[in-house]
Amino acid sequence: MVKIYSYITSAAAILVFALSAQAQTPGSTFQDCETCPEMVVIPPGTFEMGSEHIEPMRGGDMRPQGPVRTVSISTPYAAGKYEVTIGEWLAFVADTNHAATDCRAWGGEGQRMGNTFEDPDFGRPVLDEEPMMCVYWTEAQEYVTWLSKQTGETYRLLTEAEWEWAAKGGTDTEWFWGEDDTKICEYGNVLDQAAADREDLIVGSGTSMTMAAQCNDGYVLAAPVGQYKPNPFGLYDVVGNVWEWTQDCSPIFYPDEPVDGSAFEVDGQCEKRAIRGGSWRSRVSRHKPFFRGRDPERTSYHLFGFRVARDLE
Repeated sequence: MVKIYSYITSAAAILVFALSAQAQTPGSTFQDCETCPEMVVIPPGTFEMGSEHIEPMRGGDMRPQGPVRTVSISTPYAAGKYEVTIGEWLAFVADTNHAATDCRAWGGEGQRMGNTFEDPDFGRPVLDEEPMMCVYWTEAQEYVTWLSKQTGETYRLLTEAEWEWAAKGGTDTEWFWGEDDTKICEYGNVLDQAAADREDLIVGSGTSMTMAAQCNDGYVLAAPVGQYKPNPFGLYDVVGNVWEWTQDCSPIFYPDEPVDGSAFEVDGQCEKRAIRGGSWRSRVSRHKPFFRGRDPERTSYHLFGFRVARDLE
């Protein structure tokens, strides 16, 4: 019996090791629990982060996208295959009794409060398969802390560098599919030509239909995750649907350090956190993988969600 038990134990250990090794192969996917986000292994690599472009913002402000710096990520990590969904968030709510927070929605010429992720002012019920929205950066932190406790693994937000590397999918073109803006509707849910019928969504926001994609992506509001083509690393919706909170504190210009893929942090209170990827109501230029969204941690908006990361070592 001892010999049989030892053999079974050894075989089980080999199987676990084999599955673990397979799970860390770049491009492979895994899921740590039934209600956990599905994860994709992202390879290490070196890339040019940012752009020398300076984007005009509402109110006449200018948003630097650089300066460009070389970033080297030396170890693989896992990123959510999709943005965290409402269904995945509800598992967290059921276990923690986390209360829905007040959320901003664009109401035609202005923002209004009083909504939640359960009713983000869409005029229809939300779906479990849609991305979680109306979430503070601090709430995203609570979710990854909970997920880590549930699984015994280290879940967290992507750093801004990890997000950009993962979103580009190892490419160095304007978009991960090439240079053609008109293909954007194949890859994400953005402000498109169908939005012309709902100009109340953008009036007064500084965005106009002249800034919309010259195509139709099939959705005016949020879309269920995974409806479009993935990027070369196998990630969905890095273009549009909802903005994705990242870990970094976001200064106006990129600092000289860090350049190893880790997050930039400050002592004391961070004024604004980095948020990436654009949303279903964002103009085309906001979806470029180097565009730098910057918002206070306690901002809740029906355009804001997040994607998770997991350490592999």
